[in-house]
Amino acid sequence: MTIRVVLADDEGLIRTALATLLPLEGDIEVVAEAADGHQALAAFKEHLPDVLVLDLEMPGLDGLDVAGAVLAEHPDQSILMLTRHARPGMLRSALKLGVRGFLGKHSAPDTIAEAIAHVAGGGRHVDPTVSAQALIDDSPLTEREKDVLRVASDGYSVTDISKILHLAPGTVRNYLSSAIGKTHTTTRHDAARYAREQGWI
Repeated sequence: MTIRVVLADDEGLIRTALATLLPLEGDIEVVAEAADGHQALAAFKEHLPDVLVLDLEMPGLDGLDVAGAVLAEHPDQSILMLTRHARPGMLRSALKLGVRGFLGKHSAPDTIAEAIAHVAGGGRHVDPTVSAQALIDDSPLTEREKDVLRVASDGYSVTDISKILHLAPGTVRNYLSSAIGKTHTTTRHDAARYAREQGWI
């Protein structure tokens, strides 16, 4: 039985190579390609593939954003995520969302094809080198700092954050100031963005 795949990667050379090579490695049909997260979502909705293969780092919406949007409506969707850099925390974030596979972009086409087949059948496939990196939690942030940054990343003001988290505005400012210092950034929005990129929130 042919496994229908939507392939999303902003690196054209890699995307084209995989689209050409994957069908040679197994019963795989690449039904659509996408160069960014928005295209990936549109292609998914149009084709409803057996497996959605996502690059973790893409412009606009990244792989985690796309996976979250897809799995919110289709919790049983098989998703395989590819990454060049397995930042600590990213694997945990992906698995929490319900992503079934996680591979390094350095993986050979036959390995990626095997992973596609595995997740299509409902299994999990995590690259050992990626999982080893992801088990290292190097976040300097406290849980409360993470909570404040999560809310700040949605664009809320200090007053709004204090109401949402039931904290005094001064306490929120202290947490934000500490988080900004630990992330070596200058604003709460930059701190939240940096923490998310590192997989800390």
